[in-house]
Amino acid sequence: MALPPAFLDELRARTPLPGLIGRKTRLARNGRQWKGCCPFHNEKTPSFYVYDDHFHCFGCGAHGDAITFLMRAEGASFPEAVERLAGEAGLEVPKATPQAAERERRARDLYGVCAAAEAAFRRRLMLPEGRPALDYLRRRGLTEATIARFGLGWSGEGRGALAADLKAEGITPEQLVAAGLMKPRDPDRPEAGLVDMFFNRVIFPIRDRRGRTISFGGRILGDGQPKYVNGPETELFSKRRSLYGLDLAREGAFRGGTVVVVEGYMDVIALHQAGFGGAVAPLGTALTAEQMEALWQVSPEPVLCFDGDAAGAKAAFRSAELALPLLAPDRSLRLAMLTGGEDPDTLVAKGGPAAFEAVLAGAKPLSAALYDLLAGATPPATPEQRAAFRNRLDAAAKCIPDKALSSEYRRAWLDRFFAEGRSARPASAPRPAWTPRGKPGELVSIRGLQRTAINQEAICLERARNLLAILLHHPALLPEVEEALAGLELPAGDCTQLREALLAWLPGADHLDSTKLMDHLREAGWETAASWATRKRGLSQAADPGAQPKEALEAWWHFFGLLRGEAELIEDRAEAERMLVATNDPVVQQRLISLNKALDALRRGEADEPAESGTI
Repeated sequence: MALPPAFLDELRARTPLPGLIGRKTRLARNGRQWKGCCPFHNEKTPSFYVYDDHFHCFGCGAHGDAITFLMRAEGASFPEAVERLAGEAGLEVPKATPQAAERERRARDLYGVCAAAEAAFRRRLMLPEGRPALDYLRRRGLTEATIARFGLGWSGEGRGALAADLKAEGITPEQLVAAGLMKPRDPDRPEAGLVDMFFNRVIFPIRDRRGRTISFGGRILGDGQPKYVNGPETELFSKRRSLYGLDLAREGAFRGGTVVVVEGYMDVIALHQAGFGGAVAPLGTALTAEQMEALWQVSPEPVLCFDGDAAGAKAAFRSAELALPLLAPDRSLRLAMLTGGEDPDTLVAKGGPAAFEAVLAGAKPLSAALYDLLAGATPPATPEQRAAFRNRLDAAAKCIPDKALSSEYRRAWLDRFFAEGRSARPASAPRPAWTPRGKPGELVSIRGLQRTAINQEAICLERARNLLAILLHHPALLPEVEEALAGLELPAGDCTQLREALLAWLPGADHLDSTKLMDHLREAGWETAASWATRKRGLSQAADPGAQPKEALEAWWHFFGLLRGEAELIEDRAEAERMLVATNDPVVQQRLISLNKALDALRRGEADEPAESGTI
């Protein structure tokens, strides 16, 4: 038995070609496609191109899809290649049963039924009875070429009109039911007969990624409800897997257009007519994970365009939340919001293509848009609100499965979080001038911890305790180390709780005084944890209340470096240097300065320490 076309289409759609082919040859992105040296013949100049659904070598002529590639690259038979790809995609290969053969035959027939129905709807639009529908489309600004390109039609007003039109072609009412074009008048009474799914409606054919008609949508003329109706689920059509206009958007994206997701049929059609060939829309449902996967096969960073009202903000948040577990370094989203009650259709009609181009230009990266959505309409102001907001940011970042990407999201969000906190914080009392304890040029010792042989967990705990004790006795240092403290991994328990208490206290503190801080911790129930952190035994001299601020700050960065690790600090510094070159952002510059301080303090501190086993 030949495998069902619908299954093979789904298998190809679930198999990203760059990932599959990248196992055999190194690929580099080249515009909308990927490029590399052909794995099927020796070449020094890359001539092998990988697109969203096929590969082609301009050197040897090799061409095909994911199944073909596996057969050529590994000598697998067609069934073996299908079995392997299906296992990786989480699909079950249909078994050769009489029922499966019948489903395959019906599916082949249903494509023909849908094509015949589309032709009938298009003919009826041009008849006198279709004039009101044609006038409606023209009033919406559609040209004859656009109407023809999208295959728009008219259902007719007579009951059973479609069945009568298609009877001469040998298409039965039962086939129309299977294609979602007719339905039982009363599901509980089969004898009551069948009725048309679409009646007195403008018809919008829905096509799959290959351009085959698989279902229809209809818009009623007049004030009836529902205004729009989509065809039901069939063997060809699944709402959650389909996108209106995807077949045309693939071509538009290949030609360099932006892939943009809008709300409805008319939005898509109006944007295509205005030159935005990458427009698509979901089919009466919120965007699904399957639809996002289909979008990423066309573009690594499609734009989701939402209305600027409360419903639009809710839809944007829902889509962003859905996208987080699906993100990867090579696929993301941007979010654009419309204003003034406009939708893309009306916006283009009033302001032309330039008006929508401005909307796309203002689209935010997902990281920035989601930060705004998580913050809400009113930015968090109180310590409690800011702590809750930061927890929401942490939770959102953890939803991203790629650890490096998750870390970058968290870092970007915390950069902005602390930058906004600093700009909103009232000016604190001036810090005392720094005066070195030693002679000019002499390194200030930061030793003084009890040097007993303890295990690694105890070492880490003591380092964290010293780091926190320095801040408890010298809270004036908090603004300078706030960001680094928030991102540092600390032992669970008293350490993390004290860190949260310090960061929550800082935004509302009118004077960074140790006595006031201790009073606050006592009132908040953290007296025991603070006493543990500041107990004398094993505490560095730099954590003493009488230590000079410069000594205390150097010690703080030293303990930060020990907890973070030198290799990690070097990696952090390299990344900060790259970001500073790319963005020239003052926040990134400050982070680079802080990382250099940490490395410097760590290295000088380690040089002072004797090489004894078990020392801290």
